[in-house]
Order: sequence, then structure tokens, then C-alpha cells
Amino acid sequence: MSLTGTPFLYTTIALAVIALVLPFALWTRMKGPKALRAAARALMLLFAQATAITLVFVLVNNSNNLYDNWADLLGTGNHVQKAADLGADGTGGIAYRKLPKVRQTFTQADGPGMHAAGGVKVTQLKGRVSGVSGEVYVWLPPQYNDPAYKDKKFPVVELLSGYPGSAKAWFGSAKAHEQLEPLMRSGQVAPFILVSPRTNLIAKIDTGCANIPGTVNADSWLSIDVPKMVMDNFRTEPAPNGWAVAGYSAGAHCAAKLAVAHPDRYRAGVSLSGYNDPIGERNSLASQNIEVRRANNPYVLLKNYRKPPRVALYYSGEANDGYQAGVAMEQIAKAPTTVRVVFLPRSAGGHSMALWRPQVPTVFRWLTMELSQKDNRQAHKGSPTPPVPSSAGSRPAELASGTASRAGAGRKR
Repeated sequence: MSLTGTPFLYTTIALAVIALVLPFALWTRMKGPKALRAAARALMLLFAQATAITLVFVLVNNSNNLYDNWADLLGTGNHVQKAADLGADGTGGIAYRKLPKVRQTFTQADGPGMHAAGGVKVTQLKGRVSGVSGEVYVWLPPQYNDPAYKDKKFPVVELLSGYPGSAKAWFGSAKAHEQLEPLMRSGQVAPFILVSPRTNLIAKIDTGCANIPGTVNADSWLSIDVPKMVMDNFRTEPAPNGWAVAGYSAGAHCAAKLAVAHPDRYRAGVSLSGYNDPIGERNSLASQNIEVRRANNPYVLLKNYRKPPRVALYYSGEANDGYQAGVAMEQIAKAPTTVRVVFLPRSAGGHSMALWRPQVPTVFRWLTMELSQKDNRQAHKGSPTPPVPSSAGSRPAELASGTASRAGAGRKR
């Protein structure tokens, strides 16, 4: 029975109701020795407690899409088949753009929100470059199957969840497709194909979207295998001009890092409440040593470019939770790189889906503008609100550059 499926939810509700009714029905009718009656009553109370806790967990999990299946919850899942050393560009010398097309089988995805706005489809992908296997969710805009658009190629946004988090979250919790469908129909937002791949690849640890030989090639999975599959199976605009990547929390760090590291694969990146230094997530593989941290820090990557890349970045966040990371990037960005920074007040929702969900329409209007423009422009100017010192003793510059202490950062994502 699926962890996030409707049958399991109804089962937990039924068991919770039964557990509530049992004491009322049997409490005074118990027969036998006193010790046996006391044990039976204790078991009924424990059953009621267990079913109540389970029901609350299921409701919270379905609402926030933290764990997609039992393997994720129990920490038994491993989606890494191999992790060869793929080199600096993550290709391993493979001309991946010339690989034969592989047609994937897509089925209707199950779970909260998966049937809304035309439905979300899912496929199981075996990454030919990365050695990663996992599910990829795809939502097609309303124009995609319209005969009037039969020859049109569509832009793509790759959506990354936080840690822990399910690839379903952008559709189930954020309701991205439900919010965007009417905006796409009215022409306010471009008809993007939305793609959400699995990012939880190793049990109980965040990959940091990094390539770490012998452990995981998460970067190549997200920036090579997943886009190649989407291009093979759908009418998409070519990379990088028609491609963007967006994420929240740990996924926001990944989005910014992938966009800056691969301007040949993405034109824009969106970071919602993200961080630059991988140490922002204690459980990130990319935070284990300074070399890997710097190699996966978008601030360091951008600063070290001899010729600034043509990429547009959007950072939003509250004080000490994403805003400083954006300001740091804005301060070092040089044309044609552009950085848009949005300051959000504490009252906006905190580090939760309540903050990220309402930003979806605004973010996609920005992406519509950025991916449709033909010329380079100067960086957008962010909120005039001045930077606020980072909490826990780490300065904004430290968090941006990769020199912050582990004690001064780190939060469950």
C-alpha cells in the first residue's frame, strides 16, 4: 500500500475511528482476571495513541510531501547504481547529446494533487550518464496537446524539492500546476513544461546535487540525464535558452548551483529560501570538506568565472534565510549575469510551504520574461532593505563564500 496513496490514508482514518470506539464499547465489558482486563485496556489505549500519531503523520506527510514512499521513510532506499568519476563537466567524456533517444513509458501519478489541472505523469528513469535511477514527474501545459500548437516547442522548468522532500511536492504541496494552468491559458505565463525529478537519492542524506565519485553523481542526474530524457520524449525548446531550474530550501541551493555551474544547460535559476554554501544543510554530502563545498557553492563558482556567464538568477528569502545569499550573489554579478533579490518579511510564512507556495505565480512571470528576452540586460535591483547580519555567529559573507563555521549554520531542510 502506497505511503502517500488514498487507500492508506483511508485505512489510517478507519483505524483511528475504531481505536476511539473500542474503549467506549468494551471498557466495562471486559471479563476475566483483573490483570488481564488491565492489560487489555492498556492495549486499547496504546492502539488509540498509535493510530492517532499515524494519522497525524500521514496528514502532515501528504500535505508537505516529505516522504514519497516507505523506502524513503525507513531509510532503505538507494537509487545509485554506480558512481563513476565523470570529470569536471559531469559527462565522463560521453557525448550525451548524441546518445540514441530512449522513449519512456509514462503513467498517471497518484497522490494528492496529481490528478488536478490535467494530471501529472510519472516515469522511472535509468540515468545513462549518472548511474542514478529514480522517478521523474512531468506536467504538460494546456497548450501542449492543442492542435493549434502541434508544431510548437515548449520551454522547460526543472523543479527541485527540499530535504527531506518528495519530487511530488511541487505538485502536491506547492500546487504549482494548479496555480499556473489558468495563467498559462490567459497568456500571463509562458506554457512551461514542468519537470520534477527525484532528489532524495541516498537514504537519510542530502546529496547537495553534487557529483562525488564513488558515492553519487547527483549533478549529472539532474543536469544531464533528466533533461536528455525530457528532450527525447517531448517537444521542448533547446538548452540552454528554453530551460530553467527552480527549488526551495535545499532544492534552492541546488537550483542556483546548477544554473551557475551549467550556463550551457540552463538560462535561469530560482532560489527560494536557499543558501550558497552547502554547509547550510548539515546532512549534505557537499558539505563534508572545503574542496567539495567550494566546488558546489554558486557564489564561489560565479566569482571565479573569467567571463561572466549569461544566466539570470532569482533569490527570495527572509532575513537569515535566503536573503543574504541573494545579496551576496547580486554584489558580485557582472553582465551578462543578472540577479534579482526579493526580501520577504518574517510574517510572510517562515521556512515552509506557506512561504513558497504563494511565490509560484510571481516566479513564473519572472521566468517568462527572462526566457523570452533576446538581449542581455543589467541586473535587476533587489529590495532596498539592507542586509541583516546572519544568525548563529556567521556573517552573510561567510555563508556566501564557504568559510562559515559548521556551528554557525545548518538547519533541517
